[in-house]
Amino acid sequence: MLKLLGILIVAVGFALRLNTLLSVLAAGIITGLIAGFSLNEIMTMLGSFFIENRFMTLPVILMMPVIGLLEKHGLQERAAILIRGAGAATAGRVLMLYQTIREGTSMLGLSIGNHASMVRPLIAPMAEGAAAARHGDLSDEQVMMIRAHSAASENIGNFFADDILVAVGPVLLMKGFFDVAGVPVELLHLAWWGLPTALWVLAVGWWRNHVLDQKLKQMTAGFNINDPA
Repeated sequence: MLKLLGILIVAVGFALRLNTLLSVLAAGIITGLIAGFSLNEIMTMLGSFFIENRFMTLPVILMMPVIGLLEKHGLQERAAILIRGAGAATAGRVLMLYQTIREGTSMLGLSIGNHASMVRPLIAPMAEGAAAARHGDLSDEQVMMIRAHSAASENIGNFFADDILVAVGPVLLMKGFFDVAGVPVELLHLAWWGLPTALWVLAVGWWRNHVLDQKLKQMTAGFNINDPA
């Protein structure tokens, strides 16, 4: 049980909002030491795992400078200005559109982005711009609320709709699990049973984003009422 201390370290690090990478790294090192590995062996394993998975990590590492350069030259501002011109746009509608697109591409095993490459530089600024066009200057609480819902749209759209196409990794993983357990199941059946979940999540996403628009409206109205000016 002592070897599970690493999980507690990660949980505490997240709860205290410490640096995520350092929290996970510390948990891995401490878990390795408890398991009887030397510090040199742990560092060797970390290096080996990084090299073996470099084709998954390098795109993320290389993407960050590109996104940073685009943001430096006004990517977020341009995205916000673009959406301000759409009269029917609201923060909730922008996020619902993104979640719908994200679910559709996730069903096909396609990735159009993630939090770092899509949500932070584009989707969140567009949602904030739509809200600002309707409600004026946003408070810090409103901005944080929109950003949280933006991140949720990515998570929900990606993780709850990737079990539809039979060639997608999670479906094959479940198929392998059932085969090992001796439970006969067809890939097509797994995909069909995943479809109701995706549709339900789409409905829940619509409701959450509708509530977001209503909450932003109420917060703005309350702010105006209490404004001495």
